Amino acid sequence: MFELLKFPQEIFDIPHGKNGSSSEVAYRLAWTRTYLKSFGLLENSSRGVWAIVAEKSGITKVNPKDVVTYVRGNAKPKEKLIPIAEELDPNDIDAPEEVQDWRIILKETILSISPDAFERLVKRILRESGFYQVEVTGKSGDGGIDGKGIFRIAGFISFNVLFQCKRYKENSITSSDIRDFRGALQGRADKGLFITTSNFTRDAAKEASRDGAPPIDLIDGEALIEKLRELKLGLKIEVIEKVEVNREWYKNI
Repeated sequence: MFELLKFPQEIFDIPHGKNGSSSEVAYRLAWTRTYLKSFGLLENSSRGVWAIVAEKSGITKVNPKDVVTYVRGNAKPKEKLIPIAEELDPNDIDAPEEVQDWRIILKETILSISPDAFERLVKRILRESGFYQVEVTGKSGDGGIDGKGIFRIAGFISFNVLFQCKRYKENSITSSDIRDFRGALQGRADKGLFITTSNFTRDAAKEASRDGAPPIDLIDGEALIEKLRELKLGLKIEVIEKVEVNREWYKNI
């Protein structure tokens, strides 16, 4: 969508708040999704996949003021959904996941550990995710390659993977970083995996999936945090589950 609108990269590089833990665009989009979900136009699965509610698929335009009025009018007293971005509170239990305080604390914690510890954390993540023979190499002059591993699909097909991890607070990973990494893995692996605590520029994402070049998968800071939550690594998660069947959803699928 952003490519179609032709927004300049500078817009995506604007950080939100003093700590710069997320971009202003990502922050505002997170709240937009939350409001549209409360309004009944969007739904999301437990894996964070967002979709338009089936019976509302014919709606092509909404008035933002109508959404805000509806959400504020139907919010429970404890919910404090406020339409002004500057007033949004990450401590709010109804805050979008991307701006909740625990994510900010987790990212700050990761940024505070040593580079060697971060590499060991990535190794643990890969092992927990199904990789085996994972090793951290981290040799200087090795084109930025920090480690290697093997990933097997369905017990039959294996891929040799080289990975690089960058523990950045603000600097975005650029297309030149991707090209340098690809040059280092040429002829040495089937795939590359680039993991960072920050983010990738649009040009970097394009370079990673460029036709005719060895593919490189990208894991940015938000995806890294989500993976840590999924694997419950260094996190204590308490969940009270309540299941309700949405009959209308099945009727309109």
